[in-house]
Amino acid sequence: MAFHNQLILPAVRRMKDLEKLMLLDYEYIIVLDIHLGQVKPVADMVKAHRKQLILHADLIEGLKNDEYAAEYLCQHIRPAGLISTRSGVIATTKKNGLLAIQRLFLLDTNAVEKSYALIERTQPDYIELMPGVIPHMIAEVHARTQIPVFAGGLIRTVEDVERALEAGASAVTTSQSELWRHFTKKG
Repeated sequence: MAFHNQLILPAVRRMKDLEKLMLLDYEYIIVLDIHLGQVKPVADMVKAHRKQLILHADLIEGLKNDEYAAEYLCQHIRPAGLISTRSGVIATTKKNGLLAIQRLFLLDTNAVEKSYALIERTQPDYIELMPGVIPHMIAEVHARTQIPVFAGGLIRTVEDVERALEAGASAVTTSQSELWRHFTKKG
């Protein structure tokens, strides 16, 4: 089942890409690699275009990725949600009623098992699985946690997106603008 009718969650790394994305038919967008001084103007621009902002809390330069930073973002920026690898950020985001997306890296079996324990504690709204090009792991994580999964990282082709969705991903996060355009109605 798609995330709010989106198969793709476009993830932006550069401001010029964000401006282009404002013209495409996506309600939810993710902003990565941003400077603290850009957060408020970006949030305002996204809201002005009637889109929902998801910020990657760990990738905001000049802001520590802890629960105090999450509290600031939730209270003063009010994005639709936050992505983080940190359990404190996820807990704070949930407490503030925003979408809490736990990012997990599939490094090895030990990391995956530790991730399951973390997910059990934090109970995020969504899990972003990195890399998202391992379909059987998308299915396993979803089956074991019963939490919707986003597939992200190393998604480079339409086929990568299709395999992730077929494996049960709710959406695919990607910074590949060609894939944004391929999966949108406008642009």
